[in-house]
Amino acid sequence: MYDLSFFRNNLEAIAKRLADRGYSLPEEFRRIDAERRAAITESEQLKAQLNAASREIAEQRKAGADTTARQEAVREKRARAAELESKAAALDEQFKQLLAGVPNLPHESVPTGKGAEENVEIKRWGEPRKFDFQPKPHWDLGPELGILDFERAAKVTGARFAVYFDLGAKLERALINFFLDVHTNEHGYREVLPPFLVNPASLYGTGQLPKFAADLFKLEGTDYFLIPTAEVPVTNLYRGEILDMDALPISFCAYTPCFRSEAGSYGRDVRGIIRQHQFQKVELVKFARPDSSYEDLEKLTRDAETILEKLGLPYRRVVLSTGDMGFSSAKTYDLEVWLPGLNEYKEISSCSNFEAFQARRASIRARAGKKTEFVHTLNGSGLAVGRTWVAIVENYQQADGSVVIPEALRPYVGAEVIRGAARS
Repeated sequence: MYDLSFFRNNLEAIAKRLADRGYSLPEEFRRIDAERRAAITESEQLKAQLNAASREIAEQRKAGADTTARQEAVREKRARAAELESKAAALDEQFKQLLAGVPNLPHESVPTGKGAEENVEIKRWGEPRKFDFQPKPHWDLGPELGILDFERAAKVTGARFAVYFDLGAKLERALINFFLDVHTNEHGYREVLPPFLVNPASLYGTGQLPKFAADLFKLEGTDYFLIPTAEVPVTNLYRGEILDMDALPISFCAYTPCFRSEAGSYGRDVRGIIRQHQFQKVELVKFARPDSSYEDLEKLTRDAETILEKLGLPYRRVVLSTGDMGFSSAKTYDLEVWLPGLNEYKEISSCSNFEAFQARRASIRARAGKKTEFVHTLNGSGLAVGRTWVAIVENYQQADGSVVIPEALRPYVGAEVIRGAARS
């Protein structure tokens, strides 16, 4: 969300910057703004006339003159001024509703582009493993090991769900605990376990509503939605509050399941567990000072990278182009992990700075002395658990079909190797 006055006074400059995102600012903004300005101008002119007329009527009445006709004209002008004020208020509300659907402005350092093809690689870490056998994708390897079952998940629920068994389930749980331990013990995050259901105000605050309602699961007969990510409840913990500027940045990490309808995914990543309706994630969320939020973005991204390095998983960092950024983001880094089964890098974390975009929608401010201003909010996956599971299974698979557990995870899993499990 934008500052209303800033948006109105900089419409053309904003329209130009939004065009870099592939977003065309609706002409309705200009029409509404022109009508509002005209209504306010006419209303102010009428008020000036009313003030002058009131003085003249008072003088005429002192002189004993009949002011009936003049008073009637004043009443008509006053009614017209009130009508114009109501019209301006209604146009203001229309403008605000339209504004809720306008994406954030890209930071000046973001590369201009139409889509993912113009994303810019920043770094690579690790070398993809050279196998002396044909590596299998996780959707083959998991079922063969008896640790992943898509057919039973489809029977229980439907497509794009999975059931984990034995060390497959334990590996998922181990990853959650490992992520949380590293971020709390080494990176200084405060762990929080938020609700998994949220209200519309929370989804509006982080930018999912009203524009992306089709991506959400709503509970029938209630005003609650299943969360698409922990970003929503954790960011909204401070909705409507004023924080202490000296206490920033505030850093949270949270484990939650996530639920997404994947509307508009059009068959992408339909095999395996890359793109599911339900998945687990550990999210990193920061409330930052406006003057240092981009330093915090670098730190948050580095915190996510550290997890991949501890697990020995090759990855690369890319900065998203203007045409590939999320709705609320001012700048986003994607971390992409190497998946041998797909023979490509795949996103495993998106780390974004939203600047004041979400804070303005959720009314999250910070005070320094007598001055208050909107904080900057940031978040990123630290990491997506299911995709990390996939990366481990595919990168650490052996010729005999087993999977070696990365050393950092062995205390959490209680095993060194995943071998074929008993089936029933």
